[in-house]
Amino acid sequence: MPNARWSLAAAVATMVVWGLNFPFVKHVLGQIGVGAFLFLRFAVLPLLGLLLLAIVFRGRLARTFPKREDLPRFVLCAIVGHAVHIAAVMAGMNLSTAFSSSLVLMSGPLFTLIILAALGAERLAKQQVAGTLVACAGIALFLSDKFTGGRITAGYGDLLLILAALCFSLYTVLAQPLTKRYGPLIVLSWTLLFSAPPILLVSLPWFVQLDTARLTPLVWLGLVWALVLSSFLGWLAWGWVNAVRGVARSAPFNYLMPPIAGLSAWLTLGEHFTWLKLAGAAVTMAGVAWAQFGSGRPPPKEAAQPDSA
Repeated sequence: MPNARWSLAAAVATMVVWGLNFPFVKHVLGQIGVGAFLFLRFAVLPLLGLLLLAIVFRGRLARTFPKREDLPRFVLCAIVGHAVHIAAVMAGMNLSTAFSSSLVLMSGPLFTLIILAALGAERLAKQQVAGTLVACAGIALFLSDKFTGGRITAGYGDLLLILAALCFSLYTVLAQPLTKRYGPLIVLSWTLLFSAPPILLVSLPWFVQLDTARLTPLVWLGLVWALVLSSFLGWLAWGWVNAVRGVARSAPFNYLMPPIAGLSAWLTLGEHFTWLKLAGAAVTMAGVAWAQFGSGRPPPKEAAQPDSA
């Protein structure tokens, strides 16, 4: 099964790119701010999507437009998966650290399981419920390191990242049937386009104040990595992985992000990790893994692909 092998490679590569993206974005946000970054992201990515659509569907671009019955789901995916999710991620990362951001966002599989259970596509076993509770305790322990240490602002950033993880899981489930019908490129491109206008309008004042002449080569490299490799190609690859492997089978790859992000942040940003933070991270990852595999085997692929929201 060539697609299965390629989807495994694509999933691992996506996690590596996303893991390295955390220190890149943290550096860029420190130089240009959240507002300007959001403007650049929502100005560049929809254009990349439309350009690639025009290349792939030469002379047939109009045929890629969502059907009337699917349009509400496309718009909902745009709002939840791009506008709210990305705004919460950027605001949270700006207040938190690269490693914390990656760990908190890794809680996404918990929300994916809960959403699938709520839709009736998955029945949670007792072990999965127990794993979810353990993961929540780990996140609470992880956050306590900041709140008890007086870094309340960073703790609030992690709370925003929990909201972002919920939005990403909801987007993953909502977009999956669309991806099967239209393909990942069409879904990503049109949801990016639908999400752009409100974000561009809100973030324009910050972008106008940005002095691009003062940006260093490292900032430009971080922008290319974050916008092209991570946000566009990464999301495109992740949509295809979900379509091939199923949502529930893809979610465990998120466990790779925190170690990659933590190591790269330690090497590049000089982040330090307390024992309490490491303990909370270990408990969280163990709980997420227990919840994901608590049923003893991955759920059937069909059950991971609900066809209605």
